[in-house]
Amino acid sequence: MDIRNIAIIAHVDHGKTSLVNALLKQGGIFRDNQEVQDRVMDSNALERERGITILSKNCSAFYKNTKINIVDTPGHADFGGEVERVLKMVDGVLLVVDAFEGPMPQTRFVLEKALELDLKVVIVINKIDRPDARLDVVGDEVLELMLDLNASDEQLNSPIIYTSARSGVATTDYKVPGTSMEPLFEAIINHIDPPKMDTKSPFRMLISSTEQNDYLGKLAVGKVETGVVKLNQTVYITNYFDSTKHYSGKVVNIFNFDGLKRDPIEVGSAGDIICLAGIPDITIGDTVSENAEMQAIPFVKISEPSVEMTFMVNDSPFAGKEGKYVTSRHIKDRLYKEAVKDLSLQVQDGDTADQFKVCGRGEMHLSILIENMRRDDYEFQVSRPRVLYKMIDGVKCEPIDKVVLDVPEDSVGTIMQSMGVKKGELLDMSPIGSRMRLQFLVPSRGLFGYKSQMLTDTRGEGVMSSVFDSYQPYKGDIEGRNFGSLISYETGEAVTYGLFNAQGRGRLLVKPGEKVYMGQVVGANPKGDDIVVNVCKKKQLTNTRSSSSDEALRLTPIQPLTLEEALEFIADDELVEVTPKSIRIRKRILDHSLRAKSRKPVTEN
Repeated sequence: MDIRNIAIIAHVDHGKTSLVNALLKQGGIFRDNQEVQDRVMDSNALERERGITILSKNCSAFYKNTKINIVDTPGHADFGGEVERVLKMVDGVLLVVDAFEGPMPQTRFVLEKALELDLKVVIVINKIDRPDARLDVVGDEVLELMLDLNASDEQLNSPIIYTSARSGVATTDYKVPGTSMEPLFEAIINHIDPPKMDTKSPFRMLISSTEQNDYLGKLAVGKVETGVVKLNQTVYITNYFDSTKHYSGKVVNIFNFDGLKRDPIEVGSAGDIICLAGIPDITIGDTVSENAEMQAIPFVKISEPSVEMTFMVNDSPFAGKEGKYVTSRHIKDRLYKEAVKDLSLQVQDGDTADQFKVCGRGEMHLSILIENMRRDDYEFQVSRPRVLYKMIDGVKCEPIDKVVLDVPEDSVGTIMQSMGVKKGELLDMSPIGSRMRLQFLVPSRGLFGYKSQMLTDTRGEGVMSSVFDSYQPYKGDIEGRNFGSLISYETGEAVTYGLFNAQGRGRLLVKPGEKVYMGQVVGANPKGDDIVVNVCKKKQLTNTRSSSSDEALRLTPIQPLTLEEALEFIADDELVEVTPKSIRIRKRILDHSLRAKSRKPVTEN
């Protein structure tokens, strides 16, 4: 059977996973009467909840006599490492672009990686049924982007297909409505080259992703470069970056991707994407070959992380009450295992035995790791995210993000003012329909916690996206958060009377009946200073009554902070306590007198 290996790449929310759904439905994978859920490739519970793709996944569809192996990739910039590593597995990409938004920061990032590997490109302009679609302009914007990225003449001649993935239709001319995805299937087969099927040479395969299976152990996915591999064959594992890694193993199972299923096969051939089981220590970037003397296949250098957080053992008064895995050994094992699976993640031991420094591509990258750990019954604390500085030619440099904001016209002034405070540099300002698109270069540290402020500034109508751009000389101090914390005076249970007295000081974060401890942050003070409040204070009972004493105390309803909001909320002297059931914010030093002493400047005698 003829084969095509493709990856679907795009900016977040431009419709990659919906496009995979349409290709699978019309590629003979589901029965005609089978009920298929939306975004069937987002199998992870967290992916379905958030509506984003986090992990790259493999599947296949069939068109005529051709098997099309498809890799669905994440669109969020923080998961760019997932995109970088899978591009070595494919021979072409479908670049999906929203028919209204056009090319966005992550579009540029993923397209640049594809062009560097000299992959064939099929441009897919999706969501053509949007009432505000700019179909006559977006295609030109994509070609301008390709010119800017020094695409070859062949890549500039890429076909453009107009689709509505939700409706399952595609067309080569947006003025002529489509009836099926056939034009896209034809573009894939005619434009993207089949892989080299060299079955005569010795077997070699590069591992592009791995996962753990409860029954089969470690599963390794990759494209067979040359030769064939058979069941129970002895193979040799080497690594391009680590010349000392060299050992043998046995192939216990081989699987082929058939739609969404993995089918066991006895022989894997050159050109196909397959899955191997039986080699417990295999990792991403390893080369599997049949001869011990064969050279490792070059692997892409994954972009370095730019954000760091400290993970530590939970030492709050409520430690160990809600989590199952609470010790430093448990947390360390989980973090180092995660770093093997996720090449964008770096983990190292911290300053003490119960601290670990974890570096990632952004706030969301690390918050997804934290969320997955708490769902697996881990309990721990994390610090505020910090950017990683670099010394370049003796100059202190910091990571700079390219930020694109689509905002209403009347919000432009407010956004410009906010970006000025964040040391942002305006690159471009242009109208997009009835809105304005602003592009800035902003220090990454200036964006921590900015999204909620941006939504406030634009009355909830703004859309923001960012991607790492470069390291540039340090831009100077940036003003921190403009509010303080309300801190619990004692350990106990929050009561309505105490909360009613405290809510005059600011916004509360706890409800009546919730257990709190001394030093826990229970609210935000808009005036900027930290204030200690007693939310456990009860009303003293007396034998006298008045007309007003029995009136119900009214509390302003609260919205508990999500994990991302908590990470945006905290200051440098605060931590987020994460358990399977709760997310709390606390001061590093819980005791009020000790905390006050630590803030006082030390005077020399």
